[in-house]
Amino acid sequence: EDCTGECNGSAVIDDCGVCDGGNASMDCAGVCGGDAIEDCAGICDGDTDPSECVQDGYMLSFGTVDMANGTLEIIMNNEDDVAGFQFDISGLNITGASGGSAEANGFMLSAGGSTVIGFSLDGSTIPASNGILANVSFTNAGEEFCLSNPILSDASAGQYDDVDLGDCFNGFGCMDMTACNYDANAVVDDGSCEYELDCAGECGGSAVIDDCDVCD
Repeated sequence: EDCTGECNGSAVIDDCGVCDGGNASMDCAGVCGGDAIEDCAGICDGDTDPSECVQDGYMLSFGTVDMANGTLEIIMNNEDDVAGFQFDISGLNITGASGGSAEANGFMLSAGGSTVIGFSLDGSTIPASNGILANVSFTNAGEEFCLSNPILSDASAGQYDDVDLGDCFNGFGCMDMTACNYDANAVVDDGSCEYELDCAGECGGSAVIDDCDVCD
């Protein structure tokens, strides 16, 4: 049997002690359960200036999400100067926004409900960069939240076309590395951890050996 209980199976215990985990719980520095991540230049635990990592086009995405404290990062990649922005987040209630390149460049931030708006009163712009645009605080988050309706404007009050959006956030799952359904991508433990395999090798399954010694 392999580590999942499957006869002649190929699942093995990874370097972090997780069955069939594929070292997914290992950070970029090789630490199990660690928090080191690659910076925008692909350097593990690096601090490369975001201005050196600008990619073609425009994109908004989620960065680090802290469910316990109700905060998340909005990452913006912009190949040209941005003079104003607006976006919505569904699936939660926005209570504020601050910091990031928006605040560093003197932008006013308005945030509430599902919408965040940033603009400058003196004509300042956010130069080409790829980093944290703002930190958003929130309450009442659902099981998934998503970015939508992005608007990025240039210094002439025109809008940039084709602003891409990152994936929706769904970071709920089992965070106990000893569980058979451990989720290396989870940031909030949802109480779904299971610790036993049934006779069919399914984590948390209900299959049992019958009186004739047949599984399920």
